[in-house]
Amino acid sequence: MNTSTAIKFVAVLSLCCLALSVNALQIEPRSSWGAVAARSPSRISGPVDYVIIHHSDNPNGCSTSDQCKRMIKNIQSDHKGRRNFSDIGYNFIIAGDGKVYEGRGFGLQGSHAPNYNRKSIGIVFIGNFERSAPSAQMLQNAKDLIELAKQRGHLKDNYTLFGHRQTKATSCPGDALYNEIKTWPHWRQN
Repeated sequence: MNTSTAIKFVAVLSLCCLALSVNALQIEPRSSWGAVAARSPSRISGPVDYVIIHHSDNPNGCSTSDQCKRMIKNIQSDHKGRRNFSDIGYNFIIAGDGKVYEGRGFGLQGSHAPNYNRKSIGIVFIGNFERSAPSAQMLQNAKDLIELAKQRGHLKDNYTLFGHRQTKATSCPGDALYNEIKTWPHWRQN
């Protein structure tokens, strides 16, 4: 095998491995965490332009499925109750138990970033990430979720990645997580 053929082979193998890892991403359905039905959800047609990253600002985060599900349920209760949202504000939740949970899911408008809700996917990391970044597993889950959104046609290939603080005056998603996502390929300064 010559060098050119070997390089092409390695490139194809790498793409196949990436596709396998993304296809292996398991998203826990709303029913797994006991979601209450949304009030009048709004659909989004076609792929969106943005991914907005948040943190839940829970000081200790969660590490077991029971803890994570309880926190997600509490976030939904707060959003539907105190904030009067129609549902949990985020499309997806990245949790410390190594799982990705469906919030509103793909194709539904979130309530997570004013002026961007109709054109974005909102992803929240459970925990406070001011001083330390999420685990490598959590970060990889977010990257795989973003890739899955592109593959399924919910996110444009040339999307822009923002931290929540780029959409309004807030410290979210925390300094450590914000500094991490600034190294990702689609992050842009606004």
